[in-house]
Amino acid sequence: MSQHQKPHKLERDALGRLVLIDAVGTRHVGVYPVRAFPITAPGAGISIMDQSGKELCWFDSIYTIPEGDLALIEEELRAREFMPVIKKITKVSTFATPSIWDIETDRGPTRIRLKGEEDIRRIAGNTLLIADSNGLQFLIKDSTQLDKVSKKLLDRFR
Repeated sequence: MSQHQKPHKLERDALGRLVLIDAVGTRHVGVYPVRAFPITAPGAGISIMDQSGKELCWFDSIYTIPEGDLALIEEELRAREFMPVIKKITKVSTFATPSIWDIETDRGPTRIRLKGEEDIRRIAGNTLLIADSNGLQFLIKDSTQLDKVSKKLLDRFR
Protein backbone atom coordinates (compact mmCIF):
# COMPACT_ATOMS: atom_id res chain seq x y z
CA MET A 1 0.00 0.00 0.00
CA SER A 2 1.64 3.24 -1.11
CA GLN A 3 1.52 6.10 1.37
CA HIS A 4 1.35 8.61 -1.50
CA GLN A 5 -2.27 7.75 -2.31
CA LYS A 6 -4.78 8.31 0.48
CA PRO A 7 -4.05 4.94 2.09
CA HIS A 8 -6.14 5.04 5.22
CA LYS A 9 -7.90 6.80 8.02
CA LEU A 10 -7.32 6.05 11.71
CA GLU A 11 -9.94 6.36 14.42
CA ARG A 12 -10.98 4.83 17.75
CA ASP A 13 -14.15 2.78 18.03
CA ALA A 14 -16.64 2.93 20.92
CA LEU A 15 -14.54 0.37 22.87
CA GLY A 16 -11.36 2.47 22.50
CA ARG A 17 -9.72 0.16 19.96
CA LEU A 18 -7.66 1.65 17.14
CA VAL A 19 -9.36 1.15 13.74
CA LEU A 20 -7.71 1.56 10.34
CA ILE A 21 -10.03 2.18 7.41
CA ASP A 22 -8.08 1.34 4.26
CA ALA A 23 -8.29 2.92 0.79
CA VAL A 24 -11.19 0.65 -0.25
CA GLY A 25 -13.15 1.29 2.96
CA THR A 26 -12.39 -1.96 4.80
CA ARG A 27 -12.36 -1.48 8.59
CA HIS A 28 -9.48 -3.19 10.38
CA VAL A 29 -10.40 -3.20 14.10
CA GLY A 30 -7.75 -3.50 16.84
CA VAL A 31 -4.74 -2.44 14.78
CA TYR A 32 -1.59 -1.36 16.57
CA PRO A 33 1.52 0.64 15.70
CA VAL A 34 5.03 -0.85 15.88
CA ARG A 35 8.26 1.12 15.75
CA ALA A 36 10.98 -0.35 13.55
CA PHE A 37 13.73 1.06 15.81
CA PRO A 38 12.02 1.86 19.15
CA ILE A 39 15.15 2.92 21.03
CA THR A 40 17.78 4.00 18.52
CA ALA A 41 15.43 5.88 16.13
CA PRO A 42 11.90 6.12 17.60
CA GLY A 43 10.72 8.61 14.95
CA ALA A 44 11.79 6.47 11.99
CA GLY A 45 9.81 3.58 10.57
CA ILE A 46 6.36 3.03 12.04
CA SER A 47 4.16 0.21 10.85
CA ILE A 48 0.43 -0.27 11.45
CA MET A 49 -0.25 -3.98 12.04
CA ASP A 50 -3.50 -5.93 12.17
CA GLN A 51 -4.27 -8.34 15.02
CA SER A 52 -2.62 -11.25 13.21
CA GLY A 53 0.63 -9.29 12.85
CA LYS A 54 0.23 -8.41 9.15
CA GLU A 55 1.48 -4.97 8.14
CA LEU A 56 -1.33 -2.80 6.77
CA CYS A 57 0.49 0.50 6.45
CA TRP A 58 4.09 1.77 6.68
CA PHE A 59 5.46 5.24 7.40
CA ASP A 60 9.15 6.01 6.83
CA SER A 61 9.02 8.71 9.48
CA ILE A 62 6.63 10.30 11.99
CA TYR A 63 6.87 13.41 9.78
CA THR A 64 4.92 11.64 7.01
CA ILE A 65 1.97 10.82 9.29
CA PRO A 66 -1.04 13.19 9.24
CA GLU A 67 -1.35 15.10 12.53
CA GLY A 68 -4.63 13.51 13.70
CA ASP A 69 -3.34 10.01 12.96
CA LEU A 70 -0.02 10.76 14.67
CA ALA A 71 -1.80 11.74 17.90
CA LEU A 72 -3.67 8.39 17.92
CA ILE A 73 -0.50 6.44 17.07
CA GLU A 74 1.56 8.14 19.79
CA GLU A 75 -1.19 7.59 22.36
CA GLU A 76 -1.28 3.89 21.46
CA LEU A 77 2.51 3.58 21.55
CA ARG A 78 2.71 5.18 25.01
CA ALA A 79 0.23 2.62 26.32
CA ARG A 80 2.18 -0.29 24.77
CA GLU A 81 5.78 0.83 25.33
CA PHE A 82 6.07 0.75 29.11
CA MET A 83 9.85 0.79 29.48
CA PRO A 84 11.24 2.16 32.74
CA VAL A 85 14.75 3.63 32.63
CA ILE A 86 17.20 2.30 35.23
CA LYS A 87 18.93 5.19 37.02
CA LYS A 88 20.75 3.16 39.69
CA ILE A 89 21.36 -0.44 40.76
CA THR A 90 21.33 -0.40 44.57
CA LYS A 91 21.70 -4.08 45.46
CA VAL A 92 22.09 -7.51 43.84
CA SER A 93 21.25 -10.67 45.83
CA THR A 94 24.02 -12.77 44.27
CA PHE A 95 26.51 -12.54 41.40
CA ALA A 96 25.20 -15.84 40.03
CA THR A 97 21.93 -16.07 38.14
CA PRO A 98 19.08 -16.11 38.85
CA SER A 99 19.46 -13.05 41.06
CA ILE A 100 17.26 -10.34 42.56
CA TRP A 101 18.14 -6.73 41.74
CA ASP A 102 16.99 -3.68 43.69
CA ILE A 103 16.95 -0.78 41.25
CA GLU A 104 15.94 2.87 41.03
CA THR A 105 14.05 3.76 37.84
CA ASP A 106 12.56 6.94 36.41
CA ARG A 107 9.26 5.61 37.79
CA GLY A 108 10.56 4.89 41.29
CA PRO A 109 12.30 2.01 43.10
CA THR A 110 11.53 -1.61 42.24
CA ARG A 111 12.91 -5.13 42.43
CA ILE A 112 13.50 -7.33 39.39
CA ARG A 113 14.58 -10.93 38.95
CA LEU A 114 17.29 -11.60 36.37
CA LYS A 115 17.12 -15.19 35.05
CA GLY A 116 20.42 -15.19 33.18
CA GLU A 117 23.19 -12.98 31.83
CA GLU A 118 21.66 -13.31 28.35
CA ASP A 119 18.78 -11.14 29.62
CA ILE A 120 21.15 -8.14 29.54
CA ARG A 121 21.47 -7.07 25.91
CA ARG A 122 23.58 -4.28 24.43
CA ILE A 123 21.44 -2.67 21.75
CA ALA A 124 23.59 0.29 20.65
CA GLY A 125 26.79 1.80 22.04
CA ASN A 126 26.40 1.86 25.83
CA THR A 127 22.61 1.39 25.74
CA LEU A 128 21.44 -1.79 27.46
CA LEU A 129 18.10 -3.55 27.60
CA ILE A 130 17.43 -5.76 30.63
CA ALA A 131 14.53 -8.23 30.62
CA ASP A 132 13.26 -9.35 34.01
CA SER A 133 11.79 -12.81 34.64
CA ASN A 134 8.26 -11.45 33.98
CA GLY A 135 9.24 -10.23 30.52
CA LEU A 136 9.26 -6.52 31.45
CA GLN A 137 11.95 -4.52 29.66
CA PHE A 138 14.13 -2.03 31.53
CA LEU A 139 16.42 0.42 29.74
CA ILE A 140 19.85 1.73 30.69
CA LYS A 141 20.34 4.63 28.26
CA ASP A 142 24.10 4.96 28.84
CA SER A 143 25.84 2.51 31.15
CA THR A 144 28.87 4.84 31.39
CA GLN A 145 26.66 7.45 33.11
CA LEU A 146 25.68 5.15 36.00
CA ASP A 147 27.18 5.78 39.44
CA LYS A 148 30.26 3.78 40.52
CA VAL A 149 28.33 1.19 42.59
CA SER A 150 25.82 0.54 39.76
CA LYS A 151 28.62 0.12 37.19
CA LYS A 152 30.49 -2.31 39.46
CA LEU A 153 27.37 -4.44 40.06
CA LEU A 154 26.45 -4.41 36.35
CA ASP A 155 30.01 -5.35 35.28
CA ARG A 156 29.77 -8.59 37.29
CA PHE A 157 27.07 -9.76 34.84
CA ARG A 158 28.62 -8.75 31.50
